[in-house]
Amino acid sequence: MSWNPNENDPWGRKNSPPDLDDAIKQLRKMFFSGNSGGGSTGGGGASFKFNFKFFTYLIMGLVALYVFLGIRIVNEADRLVVLTLGKYNRVLGPGLQFHFPIIEEVYAEENISKIRTFVLPTNMLTRDENIVDIELNVQYTISDLVKYSLIVEDPEITIRQATESALRHVVGENNMDNLLTSGAAAISSGILLRLEEYLDIYDAGISVQQVNIEQRQPPAEVIDSFRDVVAAREDKERLRNEAEKYALSIVPQARGEAQRQLQDAEAYKQKVIAVAEGEAERFKALLVEYDKAPEVTRERLYIDALEEVLSSSTKVMIDVEGGNNLLYLPLDQLIKKQEDDDE
Repeated sequence: MSWNPNENDPWGRKNSPPDLDDAIKQLRKMFFSGNSGGGSTGGGGASFKFNFKFFTYLIMGLVALYVFLGIRIVNEADRLVVLTLGKYNRVLGPGLQFHFPIIEEVYAEENISKIRTFVLPTNMLTRDENIVDIELNVQYTISDLVKYSLIVEDPEITIRQATESALRHVVGENNMDNLLTSGAAAISSGILLRLEEYLDIYDAGISVQQVNIEQRQPPAEVIDSFRDVVAAREDKERLRNEAEKYALSIVPQARGEAQRQLQDAEAYKQKVIAVAEGEAERFKALLVEYDKAPEVTRERLYIDALEEVLSSSTKVMIDVEGGNNLLYLPLDQLIKKQEDDDE
């Protein structure tokens, strides 16, 4: 047996659209209270009066809903920028805040004091027409919340595009060797200054804190050759440093040796002068004695000279009275002297 949609449904309910007159009557009951009764003329009629109690509840409910929609709880680090009829009005700080829905629009910014970071990986063309792969790390904060929220449409996209523009400009003014070696710090500073200029022109309310070149390297196809160049440059610097270190060590040593020789020469000079002066004084004293007793003095000088000469000789001369002189050779002394000379 087939089911006819114009008849009752399978559960026994009548399948018919709602009655518009019944709906109007229900709505009228909500807003009006009515009494029906017969007039004096015998005719029938109905009288209705406005339901103030229901209307009051309705208005109170709408007001409560409006107030509820306008209440905002703002965290300590967050802020709300409020626009009234499309124009800036105020900034709501932390705590329980209220704004007027419908006529006021709210832009929420979370944790406005934190340092925001993004990484920009890209490849650039240097002044000497080499391509280099660069990864740039940028840290920034919100300096003006109103400008950050209202002046630019998308602050994050804006600062990324400004960073890429500043990076291309600065890298294009430098050679690849300078970028890959000691010039990276100066290039980072140049990117920071140019990026701040761009953001001031945009009036974006963004303050750049730091720009770091995290990675810089030539393309993979030629990276081995560049590594060889960098290694050779490092060897050159190492050898130069070693040479400078040796020079710094040998020069003070040579100066110290020269100073020592000067001091030795000065000491020798003073010694020679002192010896000469002593000999001169001794000769004067001897001259005085010689003038007093020439024979005795000559004899004494002769004996002293013989004693000085013969004291260093290993031979002994014996004077034999009435005969030839006898030469005595002390073998033990000769052997000892020979051993001392060998040592």
